[in-house]
Amino acid sequence: MDITIIAETQDGGLHPVTAQLVGAASSLGASLTVICPGGAGGEEACGISGVGKVLAVTGDCFATFDGGAWAEALDAVAGGDLVIGAAPTSGRDICSRIAARRGVSIIQDVINLSPGLNITHPIYSGKANQDLTVTGNCVLTLRANTFPPAPSGGTAQLSTVQQSGDVRLAVAEAFARASERLDVTDADIIISGGRGMGHPDNFRHLYEVADVIGAAVGASRAAVDTWEEIPHSLQVGQTGKTVNPSLYIAVGISGAIQHLAGMRTSKYIVAINKDPEAPIFKVADYGIVCTWEEAIPVLKEELSKLT
Repeated sequence: MDITIIAETQDGGLHPVTAQLVGAASSLGASLTVICPGGAGGEEACGISGVGKVLAVTGDCFATFDGGAWAEALDAVAGGDLVIGAAPTSGRDICSRIAARRGVSIIQDVINLSPGLNITHPIYSGKANQDLTVTGNCVLTLRANTFPPAPSGGTAQLSTVQQSGDVRLAVAEAFARASERLDVTDADIIISGGRGMGHPDNFRHLYEVADVIGAAVGASRAAVDTWEEIPHSLQVGQTGKTVNPSLYIAVGISGAIQHLAGMRTSKYIVAINKDPEAPIFKVADYGIVCTWEEAIPVLKEELSKLT
């Protein structure tokens, strides 16, 4: 079996999740080729143990992110029986389009992968996991921070390929993060706010706590849909980003099933909500029944003592 991995990039280099994809794919005992969109991170990818070949794919279409154009360009050079990408929003978009172009199945948000292509992935908004065995060619996306990364020490060969795609949609932002703040998919600690924050300006209090503990700030769909000041890039949930941090702090979030689907696998969940009947408390390891105005200043003060 030949496996092609679509690398995730950030700030001109490799995103850490790429080594996780290689680590998971290495367990299948197959030949691994890593494709680096836009050429970023090619030399880094060569140094990952288990990688047999690295293709740095360059072209004008990689100047800004367009899922269709990127999928067209990458699919033209991606061989192999199995294509693997990461499950953040961009990876899901690219891999879905590649699967559609090839007319093969795609399985999203895989949380377990073992020899024989035995796969586990969540279903029913994360309420249950499905085990299945894949036969034939397919495309997978793997959940970040779920698989151990492959170690360094590789000596793969790097080749550069010029490839273009039909850029059908011009977007204002590049594929790299729009801000210098940590993205929720990268973070080990996340503090998220919901509509219970009352006003988008109040999210600054969450950013203050995040700065103290090195966390990322997230948001519920209700907050994102209600206030245009809260960008969709912060959204955690079934229609947003699926996260798997060590600590997830939910502030003013009731706990709709769509939100729980994106964060319920967090190692520890802390919920702050003034409604003692809020569904979020059913999944929380620790619950605080009070308003965010009462809790956040105390939380910030106590956390500051630990840093």
